[in-house]
Amino acid sequence: MRLGELWNLIIQGNSGITEKAFIQSELESFMNSNKRREMIQAKEYYKGNHDIKKKVRSTVDELGQAFILQNLPNNIICDNRVDDLVDQKTNYLLSKPIEVQSDVDLDDVFNMSFMRKLKSVGRESIQCGIAYLVPYFDTQGKLQFKKLRSENVLPFWADEEHTELDAFLYWYDIELYSVAGVKNTLTKVEYYTPSGVKYFTYSHGQLSDDTSRLSQSHYINGNVPTNWHKIPLIPFKFNEYELPIIRRVKTLQDALNTLLSNFADNMEEDVRSTILVIKNYDGEDLSNFRQKLATYGAIKVRTEDGVAGGVETLNIEVNASNYELVLKLLRRSIIENGRGFDARDDRMSNNPNQMNIQSMYSDIDLDANDMESEFQASLELLMEFVGEAMSLNADARFVFNRDLPINQADIITNCKNSVGIISKETIIANHPWTLDTEEELKRLESETQELDYVGGEQWDTGKNEPND
Repeated sequence: MRLGELWNLIIQGNSGITEKAFIQSELESFMNSNKRREMIQAKEYYKGNHDIKKKVRSTVDELGQAFILQNLPNNIICDNRVDDLVDQKTNYLLSKPIEVQSDVDLDDVFNMSFMRKLKSVGRESIQCGIAYLVPYFDTQGKLQFKKLRSENVLPFWADEEHTELDAFLYWYDIELYSVAGVKNTLTKVEYYTPSGVKYFTYSHGQLSDDTSRLSQSHYINGNVPTNWHKIPLIPFKFNEYELPIIRRVKTLQDALNTLLSNFADNMEEDVRSTILVIKNYDGEDLSNFRQKLATYGAIKVRTEDGVAGGVETLNIEVNASNYELVLKLLRRSIIENGRGFDARDDRMSNNPNQMNIQSMYSDIDLDANDMESEFQASLELLMEFVGEAMSLNADARFVFNRDLPINQADIITNCKNSVGIISKETIIANHPWTLDTEEELKRLESETQELDYVGGEQWDTGKNEPND
């Protein structure tokens, strides 16, 4: 059921639930959902807070119950490959400012501040599967866009394809001090609908009206309460299904961390790498035995009932080559499943040609193509809000400049070989040293005119002598 249809039933009193009860139910459901937990987990993994941090050394007692061993090495090693994948994709597509082509001047909107925010949105969408921008006006009345935390946004989609919105919820926590000086956390909830914004607070499992803020329109336009023509939320998806990168690589990342940590544990267990077989030891307390062995480096044995005392060893070898092989396979699998690239790939050695570079980046291009397609649709929606805010009826074309390494020698050679086959403008546009095609053409024209004059005398083009 579309949310708009549900609202009609709520207003008519035929839905069986009030609007506030509906909001609370949906809010609590999303707060405790697996989707939101995955978003939070993805951000934590990017920061390096992996499940390996919970690692302990344990065994089973005589009753079959697990208990933690306190006297064993417990290394916690995190070889974070998730942040590599996220940063690779973000910088590959969004490290260079996108080019905005339009008949009107949009530099005030799509400035470097916006480009930085768009890059942040890209990083969030890769981590969480989707990110959001909200249009608003600052104190000077200038149109701005605010990035919301994806895990705190609950969109109510109007269609199965998740292209249109009926409404959305956004919540955030604030800290308040009571009269007694006790600090408490209060959750503020904002409910955006086509008719405006309603404000609530959520505390102790109860949604209440926010008495400090009255319901209002989306924004004020010249002292006139005004609503946007659409729900003011612009989603930016990582892919069509809004799946985060962590879904592909979490188990591989956990396996890599576990293997590294266990290897370090085994290498540090120097005493336990050799099992001691003790005969007629002078005492039965093994803890006392370990203590004396560590302190004096020697033990006392005796002969009893004709059996000579002694100590024999059973050595346990840690095969590092086995660990190294599995670690290499795991790291390769993370790159392949996460569709990233290995900067130490053999194809990048010995002055690689452009085909090798493109081959190495083929996987990351798959995600970049999906991401660019989704972002183009989002920027098209964003332009609707820009047009409404600035009273413009203008279209804009957005060109993404991917940060792909190039072999400059190959490209420069191809540019030289293309002279006379394609236009000078096309050759200059594709030259690796060109920053601005139009500006470079003007410089060439200026230099050509200067060469036509020598010592103040004009030279006839194509001749070796000045004109008479």
